[in-house]
Amino acid sequence: MTQVDTAPTGQHDSDAEGAGPGSRRADIRRAIRVAFRPELWKRGPVLTALALLLGLLMLLHAKIPNRIWNLGSLAETVLPWFGLFVPLLLAGALWRRSAAAVAALLLPVTVWLNLFGGLLGDKSHPGSDLTVASHNVGAENPDPVGTARDLAASGADVLALEEITQQAKPVYEKGLAKAYPYHTVQGTVGLWSKLPLSDTRPVDTEMDYGPLGDTKPLAVKMTYNRALRTTVTTDQGPLAVYVAHLGSARVNPREGFSTDSRDRGARALGKAVADERNERVVLLGDLNGTMDDRAFADITSQLRSAQVAAGDGFGFTWPAKFPMVRIDQILVRGVTPESSWSLPPTGSDHLPVAAGISW
Repeated sequence: MTQVDTAPTGQHDSDAEGAGPGSRRADIRRAIRVAFRPELWKRGPVLTALALLLGLLMLLHAKIPNRIWNLGSLAETVLPWFGLFVPLLLAGALWRRSAAAVAALLLPVTVWLNLFGGLLGDKSHPGSDLTVASHNVGAENPDPVGTARDLAASGADVLALEEITQQAKPVYEKGLAKAYPYHTVQGTVGLWSKLPLSDTRPVDTEMDYGPLGDTKPLAVKMTYNRALRTTVTTDQGPLAVYVAHLGSARVNPREGFSTDSRDRGARALGKAVADERNERVVLLGDLNGTMDDRAFADITSQLRSAQVAAGDGFGFTWPAKFPMVRIDQILVRGVTPESSWSLPPTGSDHLPVAAGISW
């Protein structure tokens, strides 16, 4: 016998619609039960521990000691790159279906965003009173003529160069003369300016250290002097400008992260800035370190980074072909950074950097 459906028209449609919210609630309840299964929280203990360790390393990076191979400074130099471990650990946590590891990743994500989230947006503002730029032109630069030409076309009002060799010095002086009527070179660093310069002098960054260094005459030391101080006369008043190229940092198996010369220079430079009587100061140069590194505390306690205050992104500058760290800096005091950016690559292994500042 054929069974006749005697339900009123629309009854089945009504039942189907009514089942929708109930079905969704059931799905949610099932998902909650699955999420809180004990086995999901027991999986991946190694991944969970690694996620927590990553977060703690970033959170407590200042506590990592420098006594062994300068590990604290090394970690702080590459600190932004610690964030790359987050997606790797997340992929492992999802593959292992470890709820504990996923939850533990909240710590490194929160810490990284607190440290570097502010660098992800564009903080620049249009317009400025003065444009400053800096470039380590590279002792091995195969095209100093082209480098000088590109820098002259940059539009910077004040241009600092580092790692100027005796052979390349006349090339830069000739190539920049038309755009910059004022300039000074002190050893391997120099400053070119559209505005008058005065009160120029070398700054001792203690490249020569100990009794042997004390015996060298000034004329010898000046051939490899790596910092200077001068005054730029602007319509808004005098601006003290420092140009510096601090000692190199090296990683080797015996000493780890070797930074002795650089760190001495950073302390000496910090003292020079502390003794500076002009309220308005700009420091330009290759400092061979990032401003997250504790070695620069004497400098960063007095000056702020134009890139952090008014840049777009991290502004990495070295190596030029694939920049991974920002070791070329523009730091200021008493003026307002309006913008900060990197210039196109030249023949150097560093990218040039520039910033617009206002009074």
